[in-house]
Amino acid sequence: INAEYGLSASIKVSSTETGIIFGNIVYDIAGIAAEADRNCVILSDIHIDIIDYIQPATCADSQFRQKWAEFEWENKVAVNTNFTDCDEFLAHIVKSTNMTCLTPTQSLAGDCGFIAANLYAKSTFGEDCLMNVSIELAEGRIVGFIRIRAKSQGVCLSIGQRVQRVSVDSSAA
Repeated sequence: INAEYGLSASIKVSSTETGIIFGNIVYDIAGIAAEADRNCVILSDIHIDIIDYIQPATCADSQFRQKWAEFEWENKVAVNTNFTDCDEFLAHIVKSTNMTCLTPTQSLAGDCGFIAANLYAKSTFGEDCLMNVSIELAEGRIVGFIRIRAKSQGVCLSIGQRVQRVSVDSSAA
């Protein structure tokens, strides 16, 4: 018998911690002998893109500094990119990570060959994500570091992986 069945299940996501859903969905098909290994969907095979749960947000400069000091998890990502314009690279990172640039535009104006900017976002679960972008144009390439801080390790690592992916390829946003 060649039959196709549909299965619908609601899954509640409560944190952006790892980007992986843990658990199984086990089901029976009426009229067919149950074989447990064939009637099981392993949810860890489903990976969630943390960016779907990150939303641009704002906070005061003093709040950003306080959170930066409080948050224990940090991921320091070395910038390795083909971009040659600091402003374009910063705009690309802001867009690709769904974050807000808290550094005033007038502070970023000019062509001095380097940028230091603070970015901020909040997950739909209320988790804060802080980022500091410190880059410069050296020998025709952008070099520097992007530091990400959050209360949880998973958020830092997931955002760091996203930054690495989109830094190399401008089409990966």
